[in-house]
Amino acid sequence: MTNKRQPMPPMSSAEPLLEAARSARARAYAPYSGFKVGAAVETDDGSIVTGANVENASFGLSICAERSALVRAIAEGYRSFRAIAVAGPDGVDTAPCGTCRQFIAEFDATMPVSFTSSDGVVRTTLAELLPYAFTSEALTQT
Repeated sequence: MTNKRQPMPPMSSAEPLLEAARSARARAYAPYSGFKVGAAVETDDGSIVTGANVENASFGLSICAERSALVRAIAEGYRSFRAIAVAGPDGVDTAPCGTCRQFIAEFDATMPVSFTSSDGVVRTTLAELLPYAFTSEALTQT
């Protein structure tokens, strides 16, 4: 896991990531809630990998867009990421849920995070959203 603090992307460089997340949102499978979410993760080589939420009639088997994007990126061979963006319905606060925050922390507990909100776009870091993430360092303290 990378623990170095990365600068948050400036607005101009975060916008393509948000646009990719918005495009992914259109491909979400949300027949039960109707709450479509897309996510896009930027890899260390500048590639953008997207994901969308996929619901299931057994709600616990659903997957959020953030985890969908990261799982897809991992399956494609990526392990290091620069930033993640999340786009939910227009005008709705769509910060990553707690499960997604912990999942993102596995790869970079300080990753820059952008998400759509009722006020436009929020740009923050995972460390601000999840200040005491459980990381692999805890496993070495026993």
